[in-house]
Amino acid sequence: MSRKNLVVALALAWLIAPLPAAAADYHHVHITTASPLQAVGWYTRYLGCEALTDRTDAVDCYGTEVVFVPQTTTGSSQGTGVDHIGFSVADLPAKMAELEAVGVRGSGVRLQRNDDGSTWRDVPGLFKLAFIFDPWGTRIELVEDPETLGFHHVHLSAADPAATLAWYRDVLGGQPASLKGRLDGVKFGGVWFLVTPNAEGEPGTTVERAIDHIAFVVDDMDASVAEFRGQNVEFETEPAVPEGGRTAARRAFVFGPDRVRVALIESGFAGMDTDIGSTILTTELDSFDPPQTPWGEPDLQGIWTSSSAVGIPFERPEGADGEVTAEEAIARHEGRLLGGIWGYEREWRDTTLEYGSAVSTQMAMVIDPPDGRLPERVAAPARALAGDERAPRRAVTPGGPEDLSTWVRCITRGLIPTPGGYNNGLQIVQGPGYVAIQREMIHETRVVPTTPQPQMSNSISAYQGSALGRWEGNTLVVETTNFNGGASFRGTTENLTLTERYTRVAAGVLEYQFTVDDPTVWTRPWTGMFRWDLDPSQYELVEYSCHEGNYGMTNILSGARARDAEAAGGQQ
Repeated sequence: MSRKNLVVALALAWLIAPLPAAAADYHHVHITTASPLQAVGWYTRYLGCEALTDRTDAVDCYGTEVVFVPQTTTGSSQGTGVDHIGFSVADLPAKMAELEAVGVRGSGVRLQRNDDGSTWRDVPGLFKLAFIFDPWGTRIELVEDPETLGFHHVHLSAADPAATLAWYRDVLGGQPASLKGRLDGVKFGGVWFLVTPNAEGEPGTTVERAIDHIAFVVDDMDASVAEFRGQNVEFETEPAVPEGGRTAARRAFVFGPDRVRVALIESGFAGMDTDIGSTILTTELDSFDPPQTPWGEPDLQGIWTSSSAVGIPFERPEGADGEVTAEEAIARHEGRLLGGIWGYEREWRDTTLEYGSAVSTQMAMVIDPPDGRLPERVAAPARALAGDERAPRRAVTPGGPEDLSTWVRCITRGLIPTPGGYNNGLQIVQGPGYVAIQREMIHETRVVPTTPQPQMSNSISAYQGSALGRWEGNTLVVETTNFNGGASFRGTTENLTLTERYTRVAAGVLEYQFTVDDPTVWTRPWTGMFRWDLDPSQYELVEYSCHEGNYGMTNILSGARARDAEAAGGQQ
């Protein structure tokens, strides 16, 4: 038989191969995310999917479910057996222009650019295509294929593409087809399954990656299981109603080719109610007697982290009352993170904010006034020089480093250690008569005496002021004055008196209250609060080299001098 005839014969055999008796239909793709609510919002906003009316952890993408489950991840989908998923749009150049305008910041879109800097390319005889990433590491291909708009394909990566397609055909019942006559694949309903060779040979596992698994629904689970066993398909888990299952539909996992995790589900499967993390509440905790130091003071020592408090609004939102749900707390926690550093790799972010740890359901940081809102500010002219009302800085071009912020100059991160996207550690070390408090950010250390000290001269001031501590029962009270006003917090001035209260309210919880009293800015003092969690297992305060490689300072000043020279030249 000639080679041409052999190819034709193989193609015919592929096309007319009998389907398995218990054929499956493609059902959903499972994406790991820190917050299902955030993911639902992202996929509806940017890919046109629709939120489900009866669930908050999935979207309907043109008839195909995308399900979001909070769990740890070890990386993006790239390089695994399911490299990416694909969506088809009517006008790809317009869509990419829209997404590029959104940008990365916040819950935006990360674009994969081509070598020439373009965001999309035209493949003759196929279609226009582009790649983007969601904030949780899922690689997504956008194509312009008018014949199949919406959820378009699942793109597999394989050591042996032909064998992989044969498995999805013979085991799951995919219909052999050729996309535009260019790409061989199989179809499940309107969804393509395409495959390309993996450059590294065997691809990585999908387990605990951005796309953890793909799922197929079967009409008769028992018959399907029997048939799969007859084809030597290996089961990871036997059919069973999963823990937290919303219906009585069973689910099983099998090992697909190329280390792809494949779920088999019965009709009616509606996901699971998952534990999205423990919460710390702002309500009163049970009474707690903290351990004592050898010299008889409450022991506050250890490395604490305020990562659980990330996302708490500073003031109570208008009309809000009580506490938020755990699901809402997770969403705002992740939203705050996305607003700052989501462009970093997902696994780095999860480590930074200790994925799976407690997340606070506290409504707002301000606890006094009781409405959770900052008090009225004093009227001018009394506050003419107060904080953010002081004379404007040199508007455009800094004359020197002193015109730049304390953040840019690596001097301080401010007076109150409110939590952010990273570096939320706090280490407390005690000795008789002293408490040392070191912040991870900038590695600022305050040594606070807890016994009476000589009166500090008002002529001596500092960015962090001068602190004096005392013990009130189990609470360390630190009163700080003599600020120089150079590290303002929400408009404070050198007239500020800051009173902090550190109380160990549980074995692993440190409550931190701060009272801000600046009569030149606010009509009354106000108090905020959040909590720190003890983490002796993994958290450590590593070196924070703000000055090392601080190209921002050099570039800002060199740019300013260039602008000065340009202006001087124009005046001559």
